[in-house]
Parts: sequence; C-alpha cells; structure tokens
Amino acid sequence: MPWIEHLQSANWFQATGCLLGAYTLGCLATGYYLVRACTGRDLREVESGSTGARNAGRVLGKTGFALTVFGDFGKGALAVWGASEWTHHHHLAALAMLAVVAGHIWPAQLHFRGGKGAATSLGALLVFDYRFALIFAALFLAGLVLARKSVLPALFAFACLPPAGFWLDRDGVTATLTAVLAATILFAHRRNFADEINLWLARRGVAPKTESNEL
Repeated sequence: MPWIEHLQSANWFQATGCLLGAYTLGCLATGYYLVRACTGRDLREVESGSTGARNAGRVLGKTGFALTVFGDFGKGALAVWGASEWTHHHHLAALAMLAVVAGHIWPAQLHFRGGKGAATSLGALLVFDYRFALIFAALFLAGLVLARKSVLPALFAFACLPPAGFWLDRDGVTATLTAVLAATILFAHRRNFADEINLWLARRGVAPKTESNEL
C-alpha cells in the first residue's frame, strides 16, 4: 500500500521531531503575545476571540495587523522549510504543515484557543510547493472580484487545494494531506459560514443581520 511504503521510508525520529517542532512553532501565537506585550490585554477576550491578525488589528491598528500577518505567515513557512531541510522527505514536510497549522489553531498553552490558520497555512504552502500558493491566489482574487468579499473566496480557494494537489503531481498522499489541511481551515471558519448564511437570510427578511469577516 502506498501509505505503508511512504511510512516505512520515513525516519521515525525525524517524523516525531517534525511534528512536535512544527506544532510548538505553531503555538507561538503572534497576535496574542504582541497584544499582551503592548497592552497587557488578552486578545482572546476581544471581539471574535481569535488570536489572528484581524483581531490583533482591532487593538493595535494596522501595524499590529501587519506584524501578526508577518509572524503567522513566517512560522508556517519556517516549519515546512525546517522539516524539508532536515528530512528531505516531501510527505514529512506536508505533515509539518498540518502540525504548524494545528498549533496555531489549537495552542496548548492558550487552552487550545488560537487563530484560524489562514496566514500560517499560506506561508506553509508557499514553501511546500509555490504552485499551491499561486493557485490559491488566482482563485481568491477571482472570487474577490466577483463577490467583493474576502472570507468566502478565501475558503473556496482552500477547498480547491486538494484536487489541485492531485492535478499537479498525481500524488495521492500529498492530495490527502492537503485535503486534511483544507478541512481544518474550513472547520476553523465554520462560524463564518453561519454568519454568511444569516446575512443572506437577513437580506431576504428571514433572519437578523450578522456578519463576520474574520480570517
């Protein structure tokens, strides 16, 4: 079986190190620690409760938003780069990508309340295979032009990554791991789906108007 063959070719010490290292790196919630250092506030108690860039920007403005995006993007890129350089194993790099995103969304030291993983995922994807990042950018920009919103086009672009991965190299393992990544991001944004549905219903006079534009 392909999975068994790929697992047998992996060094288990390296695999464990990649997963733990990437998860730990993901737990370094840029927005949370930035806001805590600058204001002493707990970002999880602000607005959406996310430790992501948009919520950090609500407290620290554009500078806080930009620094959080840079930090979250960077840790995703660093996790995959480190795993790739250390193991030279494509699938262990993909597992590191999942682990760093999991650490960002569910950081242990913050009682598993983190961000939503978009910037971290994009940083990881760019290093893992820049073609994924290009496909994401193309789909997102097309959706942004059509919908004039950012959240749903971004989530649609994430949902398209698994078939894109299979189309790029016909690698079932990579496509599967990419599907898990996309599912994780979509799950983290489940409230956004609910808010968009409520907004659609509100425009038709069926439900109260609420909207979330949080990535």
